[in-house]
Amino acid sequence: MMRRDYLQLALLALLIFVPFLGGVHLFDWDEINFAECAREMILTGNYFQPQIDFEPFWEKPPLFIWMQVVTMKLFGVGEFAARLPNALAGMATILVVYHIGRRLYDRHFAWLWVLAWLGSLLPHLYFRSGIIDPWFNLLIFCGLFGFIEFRWLFFTLKGQESFFFRFRYLLLGGFLLGLAVLTKGPTALLIVGLTLVLYWAKYRFRMKGYFVHLVLFFTAAIATAFLWFGADILKNGTWFTREFLVYQYRLFSTPDAGHGGFFGYHVVVLLMGCLPASVFAIPNLWGDRQSEEEMLESSTLDACKRSDFTTFMQLLFWVVLILFSLVKTKIVHYSSLAYFPLTYLGALTIWRALHWDIRPRISGWLLPILGTLLGLVVAALPFFGMHIREYTELFAKDPFAQGNIQADLVWHAWQALPGIIFIVGVWAGWWFWRQGMVWRSAQFVFGSGVLFASLSMLFLVCNIEGYSQRAAIEFYKSKRGEDCYVKNLGFKSFAPLFYTDKQPPFPDNKIDDQENLMHGNPGKKVYFVTKVTYKGNLLELQGCKKLYEKNGFVFYERIPE
Repeated sequence: MMRRDYLQLALLALLIFVPFLGGVHLFDWDEINFAECAREMILTGNYFQPQIDFEPFWEKPPLFIWMQVVTMKLFGVGEFAARLPNALAGMATILVVYHIGRRLYDRHFAWLWVLAWLGSLLPHLYFRSGIIDPWFNLLIFCGLFGFIEFRWLFFTLKGQESFFFRFRYLLLGGFLLGLAVLTKGPTALLIVGLTLVLYWAKYRFRMKGYFVHLVLFFTAAIATAFLWFGADILKNGTWFTREFLVYQYRLFSTPDAGHGGFFGYHVVVLLMGCLPASVFAIPNLWGDRQSEEEMLESSTLDACKRSDFTTFMQLLFWVVLILFSLVKTKIVHYSSLAYFPLTYLGALTIWRALHWDIRPRISGWLLPILGTLLGLVVAALPFFGMHIREYTELFAKDPFAQGNIQADLVWHAWQALPGIIFIVGVWAGWWFWRQGMVWRSAQFVFGSGVLFASLSMLFLVCNIEGYSQRAAIEFYKSKRGEDCYVKNLGFKSFAPLFYTDKQPPFPDNKIDDQENLMHGNPGKKVYFVTKVTYKGNLLELQGCKKLYEKNGFVFYERIPE
């Protein structure tokens, strides 16, 4: 039965996450950024250090980019290959949470945790993306669980075993945490460190061997990360690492790249974006809700492990939420590590309702209210899209947005289906929840969530991309293979690099810098792409003319004399 479950889960994850991965252009910035790093690695053969526009790129370590390199070598450079690593991360995540859930509880709980992942909006969607976070978060979670597993075994071993046998989970957890650092950066150490120290503080810093174990754990993590950082320092000096650390600090201290937001930004993101798991998780976000019946019918060790793991998940959730609420840069996926504790705590509420008929009222009432609100917003998108040009006054202060909505896109009433399915599902789930039919409630709620997320991706995202960037990307793609330069002015984008298939420059060739492209003689045709909000007058440049304007973007051609 267990092996069959793992096989079914792997196939289910691939069936849900892999189809249509390449159906939509990569989105600026993050998706195109990392895919371009991988493409340039393949072109230059420099697999050691990430680069953008064939210059060193110090914002991210290379592990995820290496994954994209592998998939691009297998399937070619494109959207599918750029997103495939995260589809595989989705499969790995589903298998991991099932394995842990089954060990701690039973098969019912394991499936509930899986359903909470598959049937909640953002946790589902981000496995269809080309961003770093799915692998980053999975490695952090597995690293943390390695430490937890070690502490559980620490008090049961007799001390006669070898060092490796006794410390294998601790070392493995540290290794995985180090890989997380190589995926995105030292934030992994900060998050896990805060979680473990807060857990230690809960027991007034009196736990046997805890400090020594922390030191060994983080030593293993830092040593793993140093395999690449140390090699880079030896090869290229400290410049790259220094710039990388400065960038990490800037993300925490300033609203980088204009991504600011209010303090409660991630509260809203997690509550609405992680529906329906989030409403079930609310009753378990603090305290120990373990029932007397549950403790009596579990062995003492099992009960302790369940309570202990729940405490760790609660601490992890609050660390992520508070930390990224304090961080000045606000981006949706910054709090995505909280998906692990949220889905676990949501599954726990349903599991306890299933076994002990403990059904918190707040979950029952919030489910249809918030579910209906989210479903209506998504269901209304096609109807808004059909009449979007009637609402140009709403964008009066943003000429670029006014240009975006002029995109020639076709909307149909049936594209509202994902939102309608979700509304029906959450109300059916609410009714079964009220009737005490908990398992049926979970099936309807999370089943409709799977359809909601999958069909929204299929029906809606393509048109949303059509408004935001397609005009520019189609222009870039039209210049692929042409002997020319393409340059954005007034806005930052990695799309010209990726979609024109820009080739490496000659050594020390700075001929494509902005000043030379605008005022010098670069030796071949130059295309400029701006937004309608651009303040410069390119028509004053020698040999420059306007080609056309489309959906908020303006395209120019300059033929140097």
